[in-house]
Amino acid sequence: MGKKTIQVSDFSGTVLRPDDEVVKVVVLEHPDLVAGPVQLDATPTEVENIDDAALDVAVVEIHDRLGGGEPRRVVLTASEFDAMATDVPMAQLLKTAERVRPPKARRGAEKVDYSTIEHAGRPHRGRVTEEEARLVRERLDEVNKRLADAGIRQVDPTDPEHAARYGFPTEP
Repeated sequence: MGKKTIQVSDFSGTVLRPDDEVVKVVVLEHPDLVAGPVQLDATPTEVENIDDAALDVAVVEIHDRLGGGEPRRVVLTASEFDAMATDVPMAQLLKTAERVRPPKARRGAEKVDYSTIEHAGRPHRGRVTEEEARLVRERLDEVNKRLADAGIRQVDPTDPEHAARYGFPTEP
């Protein structure tokens, strides 16, 4: 007995023949995306108007007390963001604004404290402390959102390795 694999469009379910062109669509951010970027298959026809539907957006980080020490990332239409500048037009403001410089390279390795919410759940070779494991278990959604935003693998309590590492209950 043999097996036959067919490829279908993730958007429409249309069967794709071996000689059909397949377009890969990588979803980087979406409100329903919880485990990092995903890849979808589509036909060229299904995505031909995607550029026409694209929005002009501004992606900003808000550094304030509400973020609990972490910046909040906000996406809004460029026109909504532009309207926030009431004294000088936004285009001029952006040209003259102070540039953000990337953080300077560290001299020597600083020890990362994985028992803090800023680093809990990040992959590392060292032993997971009880404090890190507790943070990951109690604040899993927050930890996974931070990891996803950073493009890092997320903690999956159903993964046996993650369950053992962070003390999630396992079913026999």
